[in-house]
Amino acid sequence: PICSSRQDGGEGESSLVCSDHLKFCRGRNLYIDLTRLSTRSTPVRYHMDVLQEGEIGGHCRLDSTLLAQQSDQISPLQSWGPELRYFRGTQQPSRDWNCDIWYDKPVVIYKIDAAVSLYHHFCDFFNLYASQHVNNSDEHAFSTDVQVLIWESYPYRSSFADAWRAFTRHPLLTLDDVKGKKLCFRELLLPLLPRMIFGLYYNTPVVYGCERSGLFHAFNRHMLHRLRVPIRDGVTTGTSNNLKQDNSPAAEERAAPAAGGGEGDGRVHVTLLARQTQHRRILNQAAIIKAMQARRDVALRVAEFDHGSSFLLQLRTVAATDVLVGMHGSGLTHLLFLPDWAALFEIYNCGDENCYMDLARLRGVAYFTWQNSSTMVAQDQGHHPTLGAHEKFTNYQFDVAEFMRILGQAVTAVKLNPAWRRHNRGRIVEHPTQGGGGSRDEL
Repeated sequence: PICSSRQDGGEGESSLVCSDHLKFCRGRNLYIDLTRLSTRSTPVRYHMDVLQEGEIGGHCRLDSTLLAQQSDQISPLQSWGPELRYFRGTQQPSRDWNCDIWYDKPVVIYKIDAAVSLYHHFCDFFNLYASQHVNNSDEHAFSTDVQVLIWESYPYRSSFADAWRAFTRHPLLTLDDVKGKKLCFRELLLPLLPRMIFGLYYNTPVVYGCERSGLFHAFNRHMLHRLRVPIRDGVTTGTSNNLKQDNSPAAEERAAPAAGGGEGDGRVHVTLLARQTQHRRILNQAAIIKAMQARRDVALRVAEFDHGSSFLLQLRTVAATDVLVGMHGSGLTHLLFLPDWAALFEIYNCGDENCYMDLARLRGVAYFTWQNSSTMVAQDQGHHPTLGAHEKFTNYQFDVAEFMRILGQAVTAVKLNPAWRRHNRGRIVEHPTQGGGGSRDEL
């Protein structure tokens, strides 16, 4: 322990236990004094000077040598070192702390990554979920009756805010809500952070042959279950977890596991993410859509997700998708919520070869991307604001025949998956070139 109980761990005694490098910590009867924050002139985001000596602590015996040794990764989103290096043990029992706010329910403090990006914000949610497993010895580990405090003073705004419903039933707090106050906690959790060294999933070194992470699979199921999105698994049938059902906290706690979302119709459901941004657009998108619509074994959906789109509806769309298609970009993070048999077609990775290929491997879905550069044309060399020519800052035109060839590989991979075939109860609609040209029932 970083700080252990002074006596027998009775009422009022404090404790703080952390993993190596202060990446994950759990404490009991601790305080954080934010009195100075009310006079701070600069807003807090990624700052490491929020606390000073003694502004965090507890009534416990501090192992100052161990704390100093473990405070070796001082970076905003890597560890809790920037805050805990100022931890001090106090002789004063918790009943004498003169707290402005006592939190009797568990409190989770989190230092979030960029909430504007689906990729980066889900580094937060994934690590928070992993932290619940690390904290699984606690009876409240997976409860939503917890208070979340975001460690920045800016108002929290995100198109993906609904994802917090998987973790808490209470309104989020920021430092601006509690500045000038001394906070005291019966139970405090400092979870795994989004940019840890060799962390999850931003800095995960995915070795050759590593795929189908059980943790990523569990995260998929957990999020869809908590957010009431139907899960297609090829085993169960039905359409439970309807978003129109009772979404009260009590109902969320007692909800049954999500069911299979009904049987399939024998077609491979393809979702094309159509970018509305300035860069990485498909210049001949209309021709590509027309070619995809010509495949009788494909049910095409063109999704124009933007910051005004309902995130819950985005999840429902993706969970009902067999092949997700799109240009390199954070929208491809939706692959986390594809069914197990699905495939990702990253049309062009724009020179960032490993990002979504690795994420697809971890999730356990098939991955396809463009290989023949002679069958695609860039609009120009790309214009990064500071780096000059850059593949991510231009638009592209793709050979339609080559596009359809790669899409065909992804469709075939899905059709060969036994779980997809079970989900469709053998009613497989074939493409004419695959032989037969019609739908049939298979044993």
